Amino acid sequence: MKTNTLLLTACLVAVTGLMTTGCRFGARTPVNAGRYDVENHEPFVLLGSRVQRSVTCSGLTKRTTPDGRLEVVANLRNREAYRLEVQLNCEFKDGGGRVVDSGPFRSLVLSPLAQEAVAFTAMNDSAKKFTIRVREVQ
Repeated sequence: MKTNTLLLTACLVAVTGLMTTGCRFGARTPVNAGRYDVENHEPFVLLGSRVQRSVTCSGLTKRTTPDGRLEVVANLRNREAYRLEVQLNCEFKDGGGRVVDSGPFRSLVLSPLAQEAVAFTAMNDSAKKFTIRVREVQ
């Protein structure tokens, strides 16, 4: 009798362990889904800690061209006392936030403590929003 109770208890512990382990590996909701999605909400993002310290955007201007395309001009500023080389691109998005036009990254050399305006134009007229992304040259 004592052996049966011991065996039954061991089986219950094993089944309970399997059930809780099985639940641990099931479907889950995303963790911090809204924390690392800056590119979905901001018009200007800096990709990397070095450019976050060295580059700033002192102004963004957007306008619509006569044929309906979105044109964006960003005024970038080098905050360092040395020359910086960065790469930047612009992702144009429709009203729902889906990317409709994403150009390749292009290089830009910023003189020490200088400002430079960089222009981007969408390829089609469905762009309503944009995100300019700046990264360090690898």
